[in-house]
Amino acid sequence: MSEDLRERLVAAGVELVTREGSEMLTLREIARRAGVSHGAPRRYFPTHLSLLSAIARQGFRELGEQVARLLSGGGTPHAQLVALGRAYVEYAAANRGMFELMFRHDLLESNQLGLRETSLPLFEVLVELVAQAGSSTPPGAPSARVAAAALWANLHGLAQLWIWGSLQLATDLDDVEPLLRAAVDAHAGPEAA
Repeated sequence: MSEDLRERLVAAGVELVTREGSEMLTLREIARRAGVSHGAPRRYFPTHLSLLSAIARQGFRELGEQVARLLSGGGTPHAQLVALGRAYVEYAAANRGMFELMFRHDLLESNQLGLRETSLPLFEVLVELVAQAGSSTPPGAPSARVAAAALWANLHGLAQLWIWGSLQLATDLDDVEPLLRAAVDAHAGPEAA
C-alpha cells in the first residue's frame, strides 16, 4: 500500500505540473489531488524537495526515453545531435512546467533521491555524440565533455528563448531548425561531407 500511495503522490504531482505549472506544486495541493490528507506526503517523502525531486525524475525519465527512441533510428552523429536538440526544445515547449522543475537549482543541488544521477545519462549521450561528431577535432580544441556542456547550455538557452518567443522576434524564424544546426556546428563542428 505504501508504494501505491507514493506512486499516487508522484503521479498527482506530474499531472499537476503538466497542467498547471511548477508554481502549483505545494504539498497540500499534491496531497489533495492524490486524495489523501495534507500530512500524508511527509510519511513517504521527508521533505518537499524530495517529493519534487521524485516528480522531476519522471521528467528526466520521459525525456531520456524519447531521446533513446529517437537515436535508435540511426543517422550520423551530427544528425543525431540535431535531432536530440530538436527533441529537447520540443520537450521543453510541450512540458514547460516539468522542464522548469527538472532544472531547478535547489533540487539538483540537494540531490534528493539521486536527481543529479537521473539527469546524467542524458548528458553522457550528448558527450558521446559530440565525441563521435568531432572525431577530427583540431589539437587544442575543448574536450568532448566541455563541448557537450557548452552545447547543452546552448540548447537549454534555445529552448527557453524559443518558448518565450524571443528568438522568433530576433531572427524572424518560424522554425528552430536553423538555430539547432548552428548550435551543433558551433560545438561539434559542421557535418563532414
